[in-house]
Amino acid sequence: MPALVKYNEEELGFLIKQKDQQAFSYLYDNYSAALNGIIFRMVKNTGLSEDILQEAFIKIWNNIDNYDNTKGRLFTWMLNITRNLTIDTLRSKNYKKQGKISSDENAVINLQDTKHSIDKFDAMGIRKQLQNLKPGQQKIIDLAYFYGYTQEEISKELEIPLGTVKTRMRTALIELRKIIER
Repeated sequence: MPALVKYNEEELGFLIKQKDQQAFSYLYDNYSAALNGIIFRMVKNTGLSEDILQEAFIKIWNNIDNYDNTKGRLFTWMLNITRNLTIDTLRSKNYKKQGKISSDENAVINLQDTKHSIDKFDAMGIRKQLQNLKPGQQKIIDLAYFYGYTQEEISKELEIPLGTVKTRMRTALIELRKIIER
């Protein structure tokens, strides 16, 4: 029976940069559970977290040359890759569409839970106040603050220039502030 090999982070980083598959297997065996736990806390979906984990390890393997052990620990570097990939997934249009499909399928079952969570999230009544804005401003604020779109994503989604999105958002926020302060 062969002896179990143990690596410290420095050795592990060096060997993986050399594309050592045994070291990469060790890396996966020793770090995947921790990374998957972090992903799962963000997405709350076992299948999706496993998919993101797999993609994260591919990204780690392909980008290991970017790792610099003088700037931080290997685990921290892998954690940042994994976290950023998870955030990118949560912001992606496919994820949002899948969420809408799932919520539509379970709409009757989740009606009370959804109502409660929207009320909890929107404690200041901002959604109701959006009705006082122009339709273009309403849509931009809705996409940005209730669906997590970036300004660039809003620009693409609504097919309007980024500058227009920024101007409408700024104007809408000024108007909302005035409404709330009344």
